[in-house]
Amino acid sequence: MMSHSPYPHLLAPLDLGFVTLRNRVLMGSMHTGLEDKGSDFGKLAAYFAERARGRVGLIVTGGIAPNRTGWVAPFSGKLSRRGEVPRHRMVTEAVHAEQGRICLQILHTGRYGYHPLNAAPSAIRSPISPFTPRALSARGAQRQIDAYIRCASLAQSAGYDGVEIMGSEGYLINQFLARRTNRRTDGWGGPYGQRMRFPLEILRGIRRAAGPDFIIIYRLSMLDLVEDGSSWEEVIELARAVEDAGATLLNTGIGWHEARIPTIAAMVPRAAFAWVTGAMRAHVRIPLIATNRINTPDVAEQILARGDADMVSMARPLLADPEFVRKAEEGRQDEINTCIACNQACLDHVFRKRRATCLVNPRACYETELRASPTPSPRSVAVVGAGPAGMACASGLAERGHHVVLFEAADRIGGQFNLARRIPGKEEFEETIRYFRGRLDRAGVQMRLDCRAGISDLAGAGFHEVVLATGVVPRIPRIDGIDHPKVRGYIETLLNGDAIGSSVAIVGAGGIGFDVAEFLSHQPASSRDIDPFLDEWGVDRTLAARGGVDGMRPILSPSARTLFLLQRKAEKPGRGLGKTTGWIHRTTLQRRGVRMVQGVTYRRIDDDGLHITVDGEDRCLTVDQVILCTGQEPLRDLEPGLLATGIPVHRIGGARETADLDAKVAIRQAAILAATL
Repeated sequence: MMSHSPYPHLLAPLDLGFVTLRNRVLMGSMHTGLEDKGSDFGKLAAYFAERARGRVGLIVTGGIAPNRTGWVAPFSGKLSRRGEVPRHRMVTEAVHAEQGRICLQILHTGRYGYHPLNAAPSAIRSPISPFTPRALSARGAQRQIDAYIRCASLAQSAGYDGVEIMGSEGYLINQFLARRTNRRTDGWGGPYGQRMRFPLEILRGIRRAAGPDFIIIYRLSMLDLVEDGSSWEEVIELARAVEDAGATLLNTGIGWHEARIPTIAAMVPRAAFAWVTGAMRAHVRIPLIATNRINTPDVAEQILARGDADMVSMARPLLADPEFVRKAEEGRQDEINTCIACNQACLDHVFRKRRATCLVNPRACYETELRASPTPSPRSVAVVGAGPAGMACASGLAERGHHVVLFEAADRIGGQFNLARRIPGKEEFEETIRYFRGRLDRAGVQMRLDCRAGISDLAGAGFHEVVLATGVVPRIPRIDGIDHPKVRGYIETLLNGDAIGSSVAIVGAGGIGFDVAEFLSHQPASSRDIDPFLDEWGVDRTLAARGGVDGMRPILSPSARTLFLLQRKAEKPGRGLGKTTGWIHRTTLQRRGVRMVQGVTYRRIDDDGLHITVDGEDRCLTVDQVILCTGQEPLRDLEPGLLATGIPVHRIGGARETADLDAKVAIRQAAILAATL
């Protein structure tokens, strides 16, 4: 059967000597918030069990601290006492019941800890925590090693198949390894051989305590992407030492959290860092795991087929679709709900202390709460609008057995996602449209495209319910001369960028304004190509530079247009962008020479250009076009007439509200309505 599979490498078993994994897919570690104290471990167990049922080869939990010093934040996940074992056993038993295997990730944050108890090799504060760590004494370093070993032993007693030692991303182990964060002169500092002692003693201690038949994954920082990080020669030396110390698998880590180079966001090309794992392949004998922006079985298969790795790690793609592997096995890869690397509901939620979920799969981490069962009384439902909310609602309703007709005024489904996919770095949104197109078809939804539904189409057609997913219309600001020929809307701009001149003022610096600036400033080279991406961000592909960045300069691609990005608010533009991606957008536009101006008063638009006042000074921006990105208003023109007929009306997405609206909110509202109607 395997010979007929389109993914013979991905679906091949992996023999680790004492255990055989059913395929080459590792579900990478991802914090969800369900691991933390006070959380319901039953929900965490259901979340992992669903991925095991989807036939993932090996699962790794979110990071669990070995003691309070290593906490991510107060009361985050920890395993240091026997009394904490039973709730972890809920997780392992649920995974094993689905014939899955699971490892606990031991993560000590070191100076990244967001609490005053944190400690590190040296008392150097990180740029991502307000707390300066205390420098560990020699005895204190040994106590941390003992805590790792105890945590692994407790994990083994809780039924975990192994542990992953988090040795990358800039956490405590990285902090011991790199000169950047280790200024010690004792036996835990100085030459690299001494800085390596910390992870190696952890590894040896865990292997002694756990015995030979226990998986130990070591997450090795292969490319630090910070100045004064590890050299490639040091990384190889550590990899070989880690193998000798008893590691079963070597996982790839790319970039510290403080690195100013994107590593997993949507603008990172698929598999952009697999070459790093490939470069390590000649230096070790144990299996290697590639990671970062691997989101389709085709990409994963290519990595394995060309010999860059023995396994692939996918974290967010299994948040997006727990059935990823099963669908690949059954030849249903077109049905996979692809991760679009937006970070909006996973990482952004975690950094705001909210439970993680997924923009394209709101059921993620809500498996016990968001359940859709077949309806006992099918109804005839009209869904008006085939944007993100309409697509999600119509497919969900039909899958439960309702009779659904989906009306869409445009000639294609997708709504605002058809605009989003035109933004360089957001091409992945096309995958979500593809996913819903197939899902709507399989569910038997009747499609009425190129059909602007009126009251007569809805009220006289026997529908029991109407769902308004009609979306939004652009808000037009009150500025003298707003009807001037220079003025364009963001929709026509994104649909016909070639018609835009060489100098442009963008009014509004929210998410849409930044997207338009990205669109108009981008050079023609595909944002999916790896080499231009590495060049733009100054990553040294020769691996000669320490940390992968020292001595390298980004190869800038300035905008061919003169662009002004303007906002009324006095705060820094882009403040409302994604928590983990906003800095990337700001940095990209600044490098391209986009001029961002805050505290703007708009006076008028005329033949000379856009007249504004900034800091009490009147200015005229002599531009070819003024593009409006000034917010949106709900489109609800059908609602009054429908309510007058007595048909129940439900509003979701932009038709319901525009404050704080995004696709994440729209799809979640749609999924909840579809599950409960």
